[in-house]
Amino acid sequence: MAAIIGVNGIGKSTLLRTLGKVQPKLYGKILLNKTPLEKLSHLKLATEISVVLTEPIASKNLTVWELVSLGRQPYTNWIGTLSEVDKEKVNAAIKMVDLTSLKLKKCYELSDGQLQKVMIARALAQDTSIILMDEPTSHLDLYHKVQILKLLQDIAHKTRKTILFTTHEIEIAIQLCDKMLILEKGKSAFGEPCELIENKNFDNLFPSDTITFDGNTGAFRVNR
Repeated sequence: MAAIIGVNGIGKSTLLRTLGKVQPKLYGKILLNKTPLEKLSHLKLATEISVVLTEPIASKNLTVWELVSLGRQPYTNWIGTLSEVDKEKVNAAIKMVDLTSLKLKKCYELSDGQLQKVMIARALAQDTSIILMDEPTSHLDLYHKVQILKLLQDIAHKTRKTILFTTHEIEIAIQLCDKMLILEKGKSAFGEPCELIENKNFDNLFPSDTITFDGNTGAFRVNR
């Protein structure tokens, strides 16, 4: 599990959307298993990378099961018929995020935290090796932020999938992520949280006259 962090406007979401081919790259090269991203068809890409963005879902009138089943679209026939294997994948994804008891509920009946779990389940049902998520904990309280990120950590470690997400929850990410990417103007730093702390990469993330980083606790402190 890896997080992309940085100040507002630095390009976290732009980078994530570019990696998912949601928008064209500005410059440089993006390789997936040594193949340039632009050479992959949309169908091939959909079997390699799943993307969960912050945009609202098209219809909350779908049930949890129906929405999660949309993740199987890259594998179904032209009329979208689900095979038994597809149904098993959908049910397994719903079970992994602990929503089995709610699978027949309409999405408009769910809380924000539950709906975010549904979106994670849809990405799991898509069965890709890489999952990209843009701010998966936005609009959630602290408890549910931690719950979602711990769920993502558990999924990444159990399934061996790569989960890359943008976040403003830097302190939680430091505690839970395997790797982190710190975006700054003109440079970036990537590595394990403990390495980044040792290298003082968090120290200059925000203006030091307002916020300072304590490497011993892995937390930010407001200067009064």
